[in-house]
Amino acid sequence: MPAQSSYKTTRDAETSVLVAIILKSQREEQVTEYLDELAFLAETAGAKTVRRFTQRLDHADPKTFIGSGKLNEIRSYIKEHQIDLAIFDDELSGSQIKNIEKALECRVLDRSNLILDIFAKRARSAQAKAQVELAQYQYLLPRLTRMWTHLEKQRGGIGMRGPGESEIETDRRIIREKLSKLKEQLRQIEKQSATQRKQRGEMVRVALVGYTNVGKSTLMNLLSKSDVFAENKLFATLDTTVRKIVLDNIPFLLSDTVGFIRKLPHNLIESFKSTLDEVREADILVHVVDISHAQFEDQLNVVKETLSELGAADKPTLLIFNKIDAYRFVEKEEDDLTPATSENLSLEELKKSWMSKLSGECVFISATNRDNIDELRKRLMALVSEIHIRRYPNLLYKQESHQD
Repeated sequence: MPAQSSYKTTRDAETSVLVAIILKSQREEQVTEYLDELAFLAETAGAKTVRRFTQRLDHADPKTFIGSGKLNEIRSYIKEHQIDLAIFDDELSGSQIKNIEKALECRVLDRSNLILDIFAKRARSAQAKAQVELAQYQYLLPRLTRMWTHLEKQRGGIGMRGPGESEIETDRRIIREKLSKLKEQLRQIEKQSATQRKQRGEMVRVALVGYTNVGKSTLMNLLSKSDVFAENKLFATLDTTVRKIVLDNIPFLLSDTVGFIRKLPHNLIESFKSTLDEVREADILVHVVDISHAQFEDQLNVVKETLSELGAADKPTLLIFNKIDAYRFVEKEEDDLTPATSENLSLEELKKSWMSKLSGECVFISATNRDNIDELRKRLMALVSEIHIRRYPNLLYKQESHQD
């Protein structure tokens, strides 16, 4: 991806400040949670967060996203503490980034660019690398004007607009050519992937889905006894991993997929649709949720919304509430009249809440401690067996005849 500014780009000990606005429709606690996630994203990318800035606004400023007073406050802090970059928790336009960088005199990233940077760092296969590069160029194309601030002195008069616009148009053509080549490259890779999926036969296919960093890869390793990369960082897995598993003499395919996240850049969803074919073509989804996370219900809904975008929301789904070993709650005082939430309910009380309606569709486990894994296997095999029997009724008849 072409360089987007002339500011420092070294990744060693980069420091950052986080910036977000609090809209009327949002609670301050909700924005704090979003910034916690943004800080985790920054850490995953290799940056250390030293301070957060928030501002209550009716809507984002079209020029600088935040108000001029808050911008000056951030500028003073950045200058005093020699901060490397400012990270905004929403997607910024090219003109907003240009204006903010000019005001803050440091490198500016928005949430989308940060996620793209992490994806670029984590991509391993040719397919993942091409998908990330495609998303990066799609993100960059409408923001090209910010790259040409050094030509500003040549603009603004008759006969003085040519050089800057000419270079921008040249760059746009180069990017469009790259986009075309990347799309063709991905079409060829997808043809090969489709062929591989057909060669796997008609075995029942199960896909692990969930928010990023909920323990999908750990669960994959546990069920398949394989060694899939698992790490306590966001987007540890980009490439889909598929393993053949045999339980109770019934074989099926289990795939681990890229984790979802709120405000996932649309370009990434589009670019990774071929990878997510494992989700769309799966017979069963195993939706893994980190129940120890304070906002696990929001994360659950983000995944449901993304599955709906992929046209996979109506598939048979087993809901796995993972990390019960890490679940913590603050016990309410007897005279506390505040509404009950997941933060002040015990795990047993939580199970009796809205989750009680999911009794036949969910399992509570700890993949790390291997708690309740036998129950998970039992529930999963019930779903796999049901589809396997419908798909191979003659095979079942032969097995029963052989036993008689």
